[in-house]
Amino acid sequence: MKWRKIEENEVKEAISNPEKLEDTIKGRKNAFKMVEDRLLKVTYISEGRDEITVITAIIKGE
Repeated sequence: MKWRKIEENEVKEAISNPEKLEDTIKGRKNAFKMVEDRLLKVTYISEGRDEITVITAIIKGE
């Protein structure tokens, strides 16, 4: 995330309050959130009630 200049709090916000949420393969989800003028896409999987594993976090279009 550091290399892509994505902050941990931005990833948490995208997961907890996405503008768009999509189901993907293997039970994963894509959460989309506008952060300033950038579209953040976070792919994650829920493992249990309170456990989330982030697979990728990218800025779309970069």
